[in-house]
Amino acid sequence: MQAKLISRQILPFLLAFSALVAVTLLVDAALHVLNAVWVGRYLGIPGTLLILFSFGYSLRKRKIISTGRPVTLLRLHERMAWLGSLLILVHAGIHFNSILAWLAVGTMLVNVTSGLTGKYLLERSRKSMAEARQQMRQEGVTAAEMEDRLYWDSLTFDVVKQWRAVHFPITLAFAILALAHIIAVFLFWGWH
Repeated sequence: MQAKLISRQILPFLLAFSALVAVTLLVDAALHVLNAVWVGRYLGIPGTLLILFSFGYSLRKRKIISTGRPVTLLRLHERMAWLGSLLILVHAGIHFNSILAWLAVGTMLVNVTSGLTGKYLLERSRKSMAEARQQMRQEGVTAAEMEDRLYWDSLTFDVVKQWRAVHFPITLAFAILALAHIIAVFLFWGWH
């Protein structure tokens, strides 16, 4: 069971986060080798747009929009947010020159970590409940007895689903810091 947990939940989480860091370092290194570091300065724009477009899932989930399948939008959200975060990390590079930029990137990384954690916790909880139900069906357990046996598991699953209550304020903090950074860029940009 322990090996299954590590291979199916923890390892994919670590790989997704490690891939974000590794690809960021590779792209940043390539820009340095190609003497095109200036490109990174502008990657924040498409990165921010990708993250904004990834909110289609949240809008659909809250019934603000009615188009799109939630599962498809969730996968798009995950991919677009990951790619947008990658572009923003390359944009940030190691060339921070303000506390606001550090705070925005730090909050974005916490947000990415929160999103990945929620994704894998929810997936693990759903699979665990489904496997337990399937096992009990095979054993011939009645529906009422099954609900009694799974009572605490279902309560735990309901608590895990509340992960979004943590993810949302982190996302909001990131949005505010990113917006403040964007405003500061426009205020202090050398427009001449």
